[in-house]
Amino acid sequence: MATEKSVSGFSKMSKRKKLRWLVENFFKDPEKVMRELMSFWHSSEEQQRILDGFSENTLSNYPMPFGVAPNFIINGKTYCVPMVIEESSVVAAASSAAKFWMNRGGFKAKVLSTLKVGQVHFYWKGKLQKLESVFDLLKTALLQNTAPITANMEQRGGGITAIELLDFSREEANYYQLKVSFETCDSMGANFINSVLESFAETLSNFVATHPVFDDDEKDIEIIMSILSNFTPECLVRAWVECPIEDLGSFEGGIDAEAFAQKFCRAIRIAWLDPYRATTHNKGIFNGIDAVVIATGNDFRAIEACGHTYASRSGQYRSLSKCTIENGIFKFCLDIPLALGTVGGLTNLHPIARCSLEMLGNPSAEELMQIIATTGLAQNFAAVKSLVTTGIQKGHMKMHLLNILNHLKATESEIEKAEAYFEDRQISFNSVRIFINQCRNENSAV
Repeated sequence: MATEKSVSGFSKMSKRKKLRWLVENFFKDPEKVMRELMSFWHSSEEQQRILDGFSENTLSNYPMPFGVAPNFIINGKTYCVPMVIEESSVVAAASSAAKFWMNRGGFKAKVLSTLKVGQVHFYWKGKLQKLESVFDLLKTALLQNTAPITANMEQRGGGITAIELLDFSREEANYYQLKVSFETCDSMGANFINSVLESFAETLSNFVATHPVFDDDEKDIEIIMSILSNFTPECLVRAWVECPIEDLGSFEGGIDAEAFAQKFCRAIRIAWLDPYRATTHNKGIFNGIDAVVIATGNDFRAIEACGHTYASRSGQYRSLSKCTIENGIFKFCLDIPLALGTVGGLTNLHPIARCSLEMLGNPSAEELMQIIATTGLAQNFAAVKSLVTTGIQKGHMKMHLLNILNHLKATESEIEKAEAYFEDRQISFNSVRIFINQCRNENSAV
């Protein structure tokens, strides 16, 4: 139902006209909002044109902090890891964990597998045994018809690795699926996979309609959809740290290495047993992972969806990380599926994504998988270390202090005084507000 704030042909308007329509219909001070949104336009018209092309109906840019976590040693190589995130303490925590393990052998990581998955979902009333009897012929036709699409990928060492026929008719009458595995090398490969799948759907329909093994009443197939899956359990990477317990050192509160190791492992075990804890625990892992995924122009939503599904593969949502103590060795590890790309898409178009990848040495997709998994493990280590020693709020609120001061519009002088005052005091929004008000009252009284 059209209203006074409805609009027709919005997508065809110029950017300025869209912005003008928006502020005049939804804001109390249109000119102020117009200026604010325009102030975030890129100074380079060419760069802004590229940014506008990433999405639809773009009116401005939404800046996010771009930071780095130095001192990451992964498989003996030193990295400075780019991170894009707005949450206080995440970059600091990752940096702290990197420095902690730098003198204890660093991080280790390896890629376990790199396959991605796509599916053709279809309904069919024919006899499955008939389709199975000619499935090898069908696979030959599928591969032949997609040869023009897969040629370039195959030259890079990738392509289609497996085609399976899956029967879901017990759960849903007449429902079947072609499950296809892909190797996409350094590309995320979404467009490649979907193009192959749509070709497969057309070939499947034509094959069943024309092959003599099928009766007339079996020749109709209803293709429901052809689409990649973001669940990629065979695109898996492992990251870990380990050292003798005594090398862990001592911790705040007088906690020695042995006590810390035992308490840390129990905290990880709790996250394995309890989905309430596991959810927050894994969110901490993704604080690190998402920040690097965004910085390198990859799809954090796909990574998150896949990771949470993987965490539920046993039938219960569990921790993605594990900890063991065996023969006096403390080991903390993370297995996680990460379908990433270092060529194509935003990785080439976004200037900051290009900068991030260059900072990392222009890694292959497999090397980037290892870097990102390691960052997630580091973030998790730092968070759990805080939880079982000082508590999470001490470090978090210290990092959050500046946000509170900015919210209260503190001056540089007030910020300096507040940072000194709260160095050894508990921080809360109310306590900071009271302190700033006292500073201002004292100044006004002078």
